[in-house]
Amino acid sequence: MDKANLENKVIFITGASRGIGREIALRCAKDGANIVIAAKSAEAHPVLPGTIFSVANEIEQAGGKALPLQVDVRDENTLTNAIAKTIETFGGIDILINNASAINMSSTIDIPMKRFDLIFSVNARATFMCSKLCVPHLKNATNPHILNLSPPLNMHAKWFKDHLAYTMSKYGMSMCTLGMAEEFKNLGIAVNSLWPKTLIATAAISENFPKEFYQASRKPSIVADAAYAILTSNSREVTGNFFIDEVILRQRGVQDFQDYSLNSNVPLFPDLFLE
Repeated sequence: MDKANLENKVIFITGASRGIGREIALRCAKDGANIVIAAKSAEAHPVLPGTIFSVANEIEQAGGKALPLQVDVRDENTLTNAIAKTIETFGGIDILINNASAINMSSTIDIPMKRFDLIFSVNARATFMCSKLCVPHLKNATNPHILNLSPPLNMHAKWFKDHLAYTMSKYGMSMCTLGMAEEFKNLGIAVNSLWPKTLIATAAISENFPKEFYQASRKPSIVADAAYAILTSNSREVTGNFFIDEVILRQRGVQDFQDYSLNSNVPLFPDLFLE
């Protein structure tokens, strides 16, 4: 059974100042959701668009309510204070979206340990910590969800050999899904992962990959629509899944994916970790 919409739901989204997090926020805002933008970018970046305040304005214009909070998801005190501010402002938390992510595709030999620590702190550790801190509030919600933007746990060596550190950090997020879905099942808290079938046209792709990869990507809106389908599902029936955006949208009746392509003349490039 699907819930009608996300009206008045309180949604805490990490890394929502741009890209997929921003797109999910705007999709939820259409229903009149209350959205916490928990991200680092409070001032405009010379290259990367979007701040917590610019997204807050977009959320309000889309029909939602916004609480922009500058948060470093690696810092427990800052995160704890952000959650307290959320409760003070909106009275609870219904949904946590662990979207914040750091990328580094270096090999074992090449990656500096400082970068190793960064991607583990932002990916695996922050997902664990945000979930840990939000669960006491989520358990009081009527249809609580945790959604991690992380891949299926595919233990094929080819996904490890070229960028072991990054794979370990993202799989750490997915292991949170696997374990917490079972751990919090009796509380009625759904814990799922969502991963795109193709590359998504975000700053991470434009900054870290050749430009032809960007043109072979889909718009972030496909991930937002897939996230919406998950978040409006019954939390006691839909948990412990590793969803792929196109697959769940097809299951929900979407047949035409043409409008999601950034450039319809360029064949789509499949994302990492998918066979």
